[in-house]
Amino acid sequence: MRLSTRGYYGLKAMFDLAQNYGSHPITLKSVAERQRISESYLEQLMAMLRKTGLVKSFRGAQGGYILAREPARITAGDVVRALEGPIAPVYCVNEEEPRECDEVDYCITRTVWLRVRDGITGILDSINLADLCLEAEKVRQTGRGEHIKLNKY
Repeated sequence: MRLSTRGYYGLKAMFDLAQNYGSHPITLKSVAERQRISESYLEQLMAMLRKTGLVKSFRGAQGGYILAREPARITAGDVVRALEGPIAPVYCVNEEEPRECDEVDYCITRTVWLRVRDGITGILDSINLADLCLEAEKVRQTGRGEHIKLNKY
């Protein structure tokens, strides 16, 4: 299972907004520059995130975007679902509307896909934007750009 660039770049953009949480609205141009994301693509992502209630937008000279909730109350799973839809490695174990298949009563592999889905959702739902900000601060303080493992694992 692979995420598209929507989930990947969307989470980066939300992390950027989380790092600036509590200040003025952040322009798309500044997020795009810092996160190396096309501004026009970022506009599309922000529209989706706004529709799902994860960000708020403000127009005008001082306009931009802010998180709709504090960073600790927005998980990576919230962002991925907003941009990618329900998390499911195969159609019959979709989180929201699993489709029945003719083999549901005796499909042995369905158990595998349920466990994969539950593992992915468990991890994504256990990491919030505040966690990512804390990890970024650790990287900044140590000067180490290595892969950082979140404290929860």
